[in-house]
Amino acid sequence: MADRGGAETAGTEQERNVEVVRRYLRTFRTKDLAELAEVVAEDVQVYGSGTAVRGRRYPEAAVSSPGLTVLDQEILEIFAAGDRVVVSMAQTYRRDSTGVTTVQSACKMYRLADGRIVQFWGEQDTYGLLRGLGLLADGPITFD
Repeated sequence: MADRGGAETAGTEQERNVEVVRRYLRTFRTKDLAELAEVVAEDVQVYGSGTAVRGRRYPEAAVSSPGLTVLDQEILEIFAAGDRVVVSMAQTYRRDSTGVTTVQSACKMYRLADGRIVQFWGEQDTYGLLRGLGLLADGPITFD
């Protein structure tokens, strides 16, 4: 497998898979859709938050989110097993219109084939993100 500069990368398949996932996650900070296309299959399957969709346009839309900027990304834990990579992370977001920042936690699992992400599953704290950005009322939710 070659990196963006064309240099051959060494290591085990699992190490290469971890690097592919790191490159994908980096695109949330850089918004580099060309790099995303290098590491995510065109027909990627995406599962999470009660949905199942197919196509690279879904992660592209998440990376491009207008009005929302990822300021920082902390990978808390990352490990590979076979063709899978699992990540626990925290991302710091800024709502561009207000300057408000908040942190969202997430856990994702990726399946890779031929150096690309072909499937991923994940959950993230969307409620906490929306509340932290001031898009939901700060207070308890009642289920009356």
